[in-house]
Amino acid sequence: MTRATSLRIAQLTLATAIAALATAPALAQSGEVNVYTYRESKLIQPLFDAFTKDTGIKVNVISAASGLEQRIKTEGANSPADVLLTVDIGRLEDAVRAGITQPIKSEVLDKVVQPQYRDPEGHWYGISMRARVIYASKERVKDTAITYEDLADPKWKGKICIRSGQHIYNNALIGAYIAHHGEAKAEQWLKGVKANLAQKPSGGDRETARDVAAGKCDLGIGNTYYWALMHDKEADKKAWADATRVILPTFKDGGTHVNLSGVVLPAHAPNKANAMKLIEWLAGEHAQHMHADLNFEYPVRAGIAVNPTIAGYGPLKADSMPLAKIADQKKAAANLVDKVGFDN
Repeated sequence: MTRATSLRIAQLTLATAIAALATAPALAQSGEVNVYTYRESKLIQPLFDAFTKDTGIKVNVISAASGLEQRIKTEGANSPADVLLTVDIGRLEDAVRAGITQPIKSEVLDKVVQPQYRDPEGHWYGISMRARVIYASKERVKDTAITYEDLADPKWKGKICIRSGQHIYNNALIGAYIAHHGEAKAEQWLKGVKANLAQKPSGGDRETARDVAAGKCDLGIGNTYYWALMHDKEADKKAWADATRVILPTFKDGGTHVNLSGVVLPAHAPNKANAMKLIEWLAGEHAQHMHADLNFEYPVRAGIAVNPTIAGYGPLKADSMPLAKIADQKKAAANLVDKVGFDN
C-alpha cells in the first residue's frame, strides 16, 4: 500500500467519523409528538421535558382552557394532534362522543391502570388522580369525618363555599352523586347544599380556601392538590392552607370521589408510535413519581408513594364507582345545577 493510498484511507475514515458525530443528535432525536392539553403548562411541562430526556422525542404542546375536542374535530384528517391530555372525566368522554378518538391498545396500560380508571373500550386511560374534598376551618369545625350527603345537612346552613356548580370538577361530583343515588335524590341533595351556601358560587378552589380562612364560611369544596400547592409552593397563599385542614369525605356505603387527568389517542394521530410511547411513559414509574411529587396528585400506578403532604390528609379510600358511569351523568348533572338555580 502506497503512502498516498494510506493517507486517503485515513482521510476517508476521519470523514466518516466526523459525519457520524454530526448525525448523532439527529439519530438520537427520534422524531416528535404533538400534544393538545387542558393542563396548566407549569404543571405538565416538567414531565414532557423528562420524556424528551428519556426518549429523545420532542414534545410540541398546544394548551387551551376549552375547545380542544372541537378543534381536533374541525382539523379532521389533517389534525396534527397525537395525544389529547385532559383534566376531567367529562372531557375524556366528550372526546369519545365527538368521534375524534381511536382505541388505545396497550398491555402495559392494562396492567397498570385499574378498570374503573379507563374506558371499557380503551378510548381513554387515566394517568393520575385527584380527590374532591373538604377544606375545613381548623378553628370552627370539630368534625373529622363528613360524608358528601352531610353537605346538605341544615347544620351547615350558611357555612359552605364552593366554585360554580357548572365547573367540570363540581359537575363530576354531582354526576357521582347521581350515579350513587339517582337523579331525584341528587336534586334534593343539591337543593340542600345550595341552602347551606354562605355566598354565591364563585372563584376557584384556592379562593374557596381563602374565604374559609377569612371566616366567610366554615367548609369549602376543593381538589386535593390545590391545598398542597398553597401549603408547600405558594407562599402568598400558605396562610389560607394553614387556616384549614383537609377532610376526605366519602359517599355513604362508598368512598371518596376522585377525578382523573387522562389521555386519548386522536383518530388521525400522525405520529402514533411516538404518541403510544408518551402515553405509556406517563403511566411509568418515573412519570408517576413526578405526578405525585411535583403536582401533588395520586398516582394511578400501584406501588408509587403519594407525596407526604397529600399523605397527611389520611388514607384515600377511593370510590369504586367506575368513572365512565360518572361521565354518563355529565348532562344530567349540568341540568340539575340549572334546575335548582345553584349558581344564582
